[in-house]
Amino acid sequence: MSRTLILVKPDAFARGLTGEILARFERKGLKIAALKLVTTPRETAETHYAEHKERPFFGELVDFITSGPTLAFVLEGEGAIATCRKTIGATNPADADPGTGTRPKARGSVEFARSL
Repeated sequence: MSRTLILVKPDAFARGLTGEILARFERKGLKIAALKLVTTPRETAETHYAEHKERPFFGELVDFITSGPTLAFVLEGEGAIATCRKTIGATNPADADPGTGTRPKARGSVEFARSL
């Protein structure tokens, strides 16, 4: 059994997509092990995205992730990491398969954050 952290970012949360996002993972047989609504402090966002600090989009990225609530949840199940990666799709929306989490959203509202 594996676990992974998923983030529903502010744009998807504001658009009311949270329920559908959770349902997609549950339909794949994954279970919600933990769930928390958070608002990311600017300092935390700057630390999290520090690898992009010298890139021109850094400020916009930090502004985006701190712009509203983020739903953080842990999913668990057999092959949870691979299932989530396949469900979410490629990081670049242009490369994502139709029907994946990233494809319909320009900013990649679901982020595969890290494996636990």
